[in-house]
Amino acid sequence: MEKSDSYLLSHSTKKLLALLILLLYLADIIVMYFAKLQGGDATALIGGTSVFILILITMLSNKNKGMEKIMSYMIEGLQFGFKIFGPVIPIAAFFYLGDSALISVFGEVLPQASHGLVNDLGIALSNLVPLNATVGAITLTSVGAITGLDGSGFSGISLVGPIAKLFATSIGAGVATLTALGQVAAIWVGGGTLIPWAVIPAAAICGVDPFELARRNLKPVLIGLLVTTIVAIFLI
Repeated sequence: MEKSDSYLLSHSTKKLLALLILLLYLADIIVMYFAKLQGGDATALIGGTSVFILILITMLSNKNKGMEKIMSYMIEGLQFGFKIFGPVIPIAAFFYLGDSALISVFGEVLPQASHGLVNDLGIALSNLVPLNATVGAITLTSVGAITGLDGSGFSGISLVGPIAKLFATSIGAGVATLTALGQVAAIWVGGGTLIPWAVIPAAAICGVDPFELARRNLKPVLIGLLVTTIVAIFLI
């Protein structure tokens, strides 16, 4: 919203609107909690509330030109959204092709027994190593990091869990530690640190280059993974 619009509102009106915004979002939290809204339903509730607030403030501050301003802000928001997420589309298309949920759709490209390109790489790696605490920790870190390459820090849990159980059964302990290690590795790699397309939204909002941000994150994340893996070896 343009800065000049806020000057059209009195100080008391601004305070009232600030309190109203707080109450509206608080009401959203309460509704989501008691109605158990998640995913798209929760997003729709928050989005609808935000649009209502936008319309209310714009109409109050622009009077007769309120509808024109609302459309202008909507268009500006959509353009910003396409600008931010446009680069993600071709990258996401590649990884969605390897998603296990789409195997039935792309059966001619991937075999029916496939779990997705990224997960298949992790399974192949786990089948090539011996079973002991040290190798188990290193393998879970590697598998978790590989599953994080799709830009999601949580998609790998379905893979690292069974692999952790496999190693823990052979070692005799450490299933919780290995599972946590694999999930941490996936989050640190794909949850908005090392993968450029995972940091695009934050980088765009902050006005920095996502590839430069990922490059600067490389050293601390690798050190963190190394230290965490070593600690996990002693905890197993």
